[in-house]
Amino acid sequence: MTSHPTGGPDRLPQERRVVTEIPGPRSQALQERRAAAVPPGVGSVLPVYVTDAGGGVIVDVDGNSLIDFGSGIAVTGVGNANPRVAARVRAQAERFTHTCFMVAPYESYVAVCENLNRITPGDHAKRSILVNSGAEAVENAVKIARYATGRQAVVVFEHGYHGRTLLTMTLTAKNMPYKHGFGPYAPEVYRMPLAYPYRWPTGPDNCGPEAAAQVAGEITSRIGASNVAAVVIEPIQGEGGFIEPAPGFLPAIAEFCRANGILFVADEVQTGFARTGDLFACEHEGVVPDLVTTAKGIAGGLPLAAVTGRADIMDKVHGGGLGGTYGGNPLACEAALAVLEEIENEKLTERARRIGETMLPRLRALAARHDVIGDVRGRGAMIAIEIVRDPATKEPAPELTAEIARRCHAAGLLVLTTGTYGNVLRFLPPLVIPEHLLHEGLDILETAFTDHPTP
Repeated sequence: MTSHPTGGPDRLPQERRVVTEIPGPRSQALQERRAAAVPPGVGSVLPVYVTDAGGGVIVDVDGNSLIDFGSGIAVTGVGNANPRVAARVRAQAERFTHTCFMVAPYESYVAVCENLNRITPGDHAKRSILVNSGAEAVENAVKIARYATGRQAVVVFEHGYHGRTLLTMTLTAKNMPYKHGFGPYAPEVYRMPLAYPYRWPTGPDNCGPEAAAQVAGEITSRIGASNVAAVVIEPIQGEGGFIEPAPGFLPAIAEFCRANGILFVADEVQTGFARTGDLFACEHEGVVPDLVTTAKGIAGGLPLAAVTGRADIMDKVHGGGLGGTYGGNPLACEAALAVLEEIENEKLTERARRIGETMLPRLRALAARHDVIGDVRGRGAMIAIEIVRDPATKEPAPELTAEIARRCHAAGLLVLTTGTYGNVLRFLPPLVIPEHLLHEGLDILETAFTDHPTP
């Protein structure tokens, strides 16, 4: 048995082990079965079929053990088989798996909501509802905002991602693969420029105030501030490329919302639960949202999401207007309570900051040696590099990005690509990843850039 950095035992050896090509023959055979049973619209980053996972590794059917820099897209921050999560879910499954909270309620739903009301930003009175996915949380936040304000318009941002339902697909910026061919889209959604420091025309130093002023001006002139129910924004954009808005941008947008009766909705689906080195990413600049949407890291891999908001807003909706059959399933609620215990007891926000302190200097040193790395950015355990053909023009290099990811995969390191232009490598290691695997993963990444092909 080995130990992860938070002290709990891991069942699996915390080591990289590549014994076949990746994917191996058994994974390839399963991929053939999948092709006959699952439509190609459901993709996979790396078609290795998993038999076990925990700590910082994923083990496949061929016996390969891969270093995990993906965490199931920021879901398994406390690990894929966290002992606290497993124990609470096991015990709950032996009692009952479902009653529907709207039919016969149970304490764990209430306890999760109490915890969310306590830990989300702001000391005002709050209420929470539990749903199944991040997209469902965002959609409910918009419903609540429209009901509470009596307004219809919703403002979102370039490069944003909010889900795959009709409404959240509309809120999402990127066409392929999320929107292409799925229209028409929902009405009354307006997209604004984001303070994207690396690509702002006048440079990163001017980015925050200029972008905020542009957004305020466009909302006022194009939509009319009095028509806007909500501004929905990710404090650090996820699928758009791990873009961290320039300093001052989020506080300025939040202040504009307050001055105009607009609800500020922080989409913390990917950034929440210690991922960025704060419990929630909007805390970094002291932003207190009216509504917060959460999912992914909330329940250790079980389907759960939430909307938490000011009590005076949440209480406006009529009885029966919110809910769903599976929302706040008791297994998922127990998992969430275990995750919150793990984060608090094992100081995982501090661990996320240490991961960032390890990764960022090494990635910046790598960028100094390879001019195709145009930008290194992120906070905590939510880090990315943007890859370009030419640092002068900043032309995206998606093919090279895919090749670097392929080399990492072949060497036993699971990494994810992202970004509007498909040219960002993102790193989301579990918060419980052992230090030696973190360094070994970075070693593999450095090797993948050596003698890289011409973009």
